[in-house]
Amino acid sequence: MSKHKLPLITPIVAIIGFILLYLPMLVVVEQSFNASKHGQTWGGFTLNWYTGLADNAMVQTTTANMLILAVISTLVATVLGTLLAIGIHRTPWGKKTQYFFDMSINVPVVTPDILMAIALVSVFALFRSWTSLFDPGMLTMIIAHVTLEISFVVLVVQSRLVSIGRDQIEAARDLYASTAGAWFRVILPQLSTAIISGALLAFTLSLDDFILSFFTSGPESQTLPLYIYGSLKRGISPQVHALSTIIFSFTLFIMLISVLKGLRKEKKLAKK
Repeated sequence: MSKHKLPLITPIVAIIGFILLYLPMLVVVEQSFNASKHGQTWGGFTLNWYTGLADNAMVQTTTANMLILAVISTLVATVLGTLLAIGIHRTPWGKKTQYFFDMSINVPVVTPDILMAIALVSVFALFRSWTSLFDPGMLTMIIAHVTLEISFVVLVVQSRLVSIGRDQIEAARDLYASTAGAWFRVILPQLSTAIISGALLAFTLSLDDFILSFFTSGPESQTLPLYIYGSLKRGISPQVHALSTIIFSFTLFIMLISVLKGLRKEKKLAKK
């Protein structure tokens, strides 16, 4: 019996896909070690761009704003998105109502960011007539990012809830577990991987967002993407490449930890 062989075109396409995904970032990493300031030619290996970050107050400030925005919006979106996914999945809605909820969750995902940004700016302008809390700044940026991220968290968590099914709660109740005990000891441990995945996705979306931040930011709440956009007129500094490499490495490290944790959990379940 001969083994099934994949067509030669399949690995070639896969390799091209990986090149398209990671080549731009690899170029940024390479430029972060390039002694040449303009990066058009290789001027030798250097770490000066990394050490220079300690003296660049603007880069430090915008990076801190970006991380604060990403962490807060991710925490809020993860909690709200998880609760929303559970509410949609566990509540016995009618078919039409369920279809409406599913469609409503997917609409923000496919809506262009520019349209969402314009809508949020209009809402904030209306609220600003009542209170100054909605002046452009960190609060409006957090609200905008949470609005963007919630749908993605819901979709990730909801897909896991579908695979878990509805019978485990009833089974736990038959074994004299309370409703809270069934959720915290049976369902949430199985949802943990999906919740972490949704949080990582939300965190990544917040880190690389430009349009929502551009429309809702204030003079004291500039983030790194906005700083990079402003620096295009002067030419991107290699320090930005160094900072991008650090952020990329950190994000990759967190994702690897999440993947390894998921694989370890699957091995434990397989042994049982």
